[in-house]
Amino acid sequence: MSRQVHQMFSRIAGRYDRANRWMSFGTDQGVRRKTVALSGAQPGDAVLDCAAGTGDLTLMFYQAMKGQGRFVGSDFNGDMLALAERKSATIAPEIEWREEDTEALEYPDASFDVVSIAYGIRNVDNPEKALESMHRVLKPGGRLVILEFGQPGALIRPFYMVFNRFVIPVIGGLAGGDRDAYRYLQRTSDSFPHGPPFVEMIKASGNYAEVRSKPVMFGVNYIYVATKNS
Repeated sequence: MSRQVHQMFSRIAGRYDRANRWMSFGTDQGVRRKTVALSGAQPGDAVLDCAAGTGDLTLMFYQAMKGQGRFVGSDFNGDMLALAERKSATIAPEIEWREEDTEALEYPDASFDVVSIAYGIRNVDNPEKALESMHRVLKPGGRLVILEFGQPGALIRPFYMVFNRFVIPVIGGLAGGDRDAYRYLQRTSDSFPHGPPFVEMIKASGNYAEVRSKPVMFGVNYIYVATKNS
């Protein structure tokens, strides 16, 4: 991850959660809960949440599984993880928070039943390498679960593009205190592949028995679930 992107996330860490709520009009948490539900995670599973940021998705896995299992939240940015650890200290002290590069995860092969990443795969330097790394640490039969931005259908896409390019940076600047950071995040969401092209990228990264994609919020978000061959 570039030094500039690392510094950007450090700058916005303290206001990141608030900016997410404002920009999504509060829908981002519901989409994360849907991601957990589609993961098929069960009590007792080992879960690795990559690019965990301030820990929202990791905590949702913990709550959905009633704290039964192993829970690891990893991120390349220590400032974001410090907030995640503070958030979980009293409600989920068992969660392990690790500063990790998703492109080179430091876990043995076949360590986790579920590996997830939410709104993070588009921000790594090499998405293909990150996908290969996540595939490696998945157990046979385990699920890779990815939540990422997409693009809505043709009827509402022009309105969405205007909102995304012009309104989001303003809201992000007001809520997060750094308009340039949210311009960067908007550009990466515009340009990253979604739907069938991203499904093909997942398939090319490892040996998967099945890869499913589900558009959410009219295609503004996509949830991908890939099951590793047994």
